[in-house]
Amino acid sequence: MLKDITLGQYFPGNTVVHRLDPRTKLIALVVYIVAIFTARGFASTGLVVASLVVSVVLSRIRPRSLFKGLKPLIFIIALTAFLNLFYSTGRVIAQWWIFRITEEGLRRAVLMMLRIMLLVCGTFLLTYTTSPLQLTDGLERLMAPLKKLRFPVHELAMMMSIALRFIPTLIEETDKIMSAQKARGADFETGSLARRAKALLPILVPLFVSAFRRADELATAMECRCDHGGEGRTRMKVLKMQRADVLSLVFWALLLAAVIVLVRVGL
Repeated sequence: MLKDITLGQYFPGNTVVHRLDPRTKLIALVVYIVAIFTARGFASTGLVVASLVVSVVLSRIRPRSLFKGLKPLIFIIALTAFLNLFYSTGRVIAQWWIFRITEEGLRRAVLMMLRIMLLVCGTFLLTYTTSPLQLTDGLERLMAPLKKLRFPVHELAMMMSIALRFIPTLIEETDKIMSAQKARGADFETGSLARRAKALLPILVPLFVSAFRRADELATAMECRCDHGGEGRTRMKVLKMQRADVLSLVFWALLLAAVIVLVRVGL
């Protein structure tokens, strides 16, 4: 299950999506998320699905990688669908004991499942096609106006990118610790819920120790390189908007406008 968590991984490539400015992709992701939560019907949600499919095709990322990242969230998706399916008002389709399925509940359950899946897949696509360094530069440039308010823009962007970058590392470390504990006779899959939670202690302690050790090593390495944050920092590659970035932003703006129009007409 841990190997299915792919958030934070980067797949190098030379596609149109990979070459886009990181600021463009961050803005597009925000517009995409707004479109997801704005959509209320199957027509508007289908339009968002189509935009995701187009982005995946252009990025040449295998759909299997996106679906693989959904596996750890199956329980959350199923629970959300269950709550919307049985606890919604409307015309009753089927009923058993205290549970009843309504037309509105069925509709909301499907839409909520699609909404969560679209949200996760869109976020994964951003990390798959954008390196942590590009994400840092993009976030810092987008939040640059906050520097006038003495907001630590560079430090915040760096912390976010480092946290994202270390997710795969910590997952790999957790998998190694679990394998080592299983070799010593530990059992994480049987027994009551309390017993399983207690069995996680031999994993959490060395994992936290390893995480703090890595953080200390990273801080020492940055100090040895005389890191002073964003003060006087120059970049080897200066971010610059290209024609493809402008066209991409226009596309996502039109998508959001189309979703709003469909919602207004009840679709």
